[in-house]
Amino acid sequence: MAVDTAGQSRTSFDLKSAQLPVVAVVLKSPDISAFAAELAARVADDPEFFDNDPILIDLAAVREAQEPIDFTAIVRELRKHHTQPVAVRGASEAQTRAAHEAGLIAAPDAPSRERAAKPDVEIREVVREIVREVEVPVEVPVGGVPTVVVDKPLRSGQQVYARGGDLVVMAVVSFGAEVIADGNIHVYAPLRGRAIAGARGNTDARIFSTCMEPQLVSIAGMYRAIETDLPADVKGRPAQVRLEGEKLLIDPL
Repeated sequence: MAVDTAGQSRTSFDLKSAQLPVVAVVLKSPDISAFAAELAARVADDPEFFDNDPILIDLAAVREAQEPIDFTAIVRELRKHHTQPVAVRGASEAQTRAAHEAGLIAAPDAPSRERAAKPDVEIREVVREIVREVEVPVEVPVGGVPTVVVDKPLRSGQQVYARGGDLVVMAVVSFGAEVIADGNIHVYAPLRGRAIAGARGNTDARIFSTCMEPQLVSIAGMYRAIETDLPADVKGRPAQVRLEGEKLLIDPL
C-alpha cells in the first residue's frame, strides 16, 4: 500500500522555544490573610496595575516554614487582581506537591547570588543585549525634535525605545515594563519598571520621575537593580538618577 509522504511533510503547527515576561511574587510569610491584605493595598492606587500578567510565586524565603501554604487561596487572591498564576520556584518538596494540587507547575530555581554576580563588563553587555532585543522601537520623525512622548500606561512586558533622543512618559510605567532611550528618560508618573537611559553610551543621560519606585535603572551600561527599599527621601518621591564616574546616584528633586 502506498504511503502519502508528501502530505505528512506538512503539519498544522510548529514547536519552538519561547521566552515570556513574568512577574515574580516573592512570598515572605505563609500568612495568606496578610498577603491578601497587602496585595490589595499595593494595587489600590492603580486598579490596572496588572494586565493578566503571568505570575511566578517565589517561595525561597518560606521554603523552611513549618506552616503549610494555602496555594489555592494564593491563586484566588492573585486572580482577583487580573493576574494568571502559573508556577512556583524555590519550594520544598511538600510545597511543590501542594502547589501542583492547586494547578501550579514547578519552575527552575533562581540562580544563587554567587552565580548571579558578574563583572561590570558582563553587566554592560547584558544591558546592551536588552536594548538590541527591543521589539517596538519608536522612530523619531526626520527633521523633528528627537523626543518621543508616550501618554498611555505601559504594562508588564511592554517596551518602548526612543532611538537617538529623549523619552517622555506621561503615565505609569508598571512593574515588568521597560523604557529605554539613547538620551534622558522623564516619567511624570510612578516609575515601577526598568528604565535604561544613555543606552548607546551617553554618560550625561539622566532618569527623572515624579514617583521613583523602579525595578532597575541603568545609564550608559551601568545598572542598579533595586532589590531593597530606596531611602525614604527618594522612594515614591520626585527623584533623578545620574551617573558619577562608575557609580549610579539616586537624588531627590
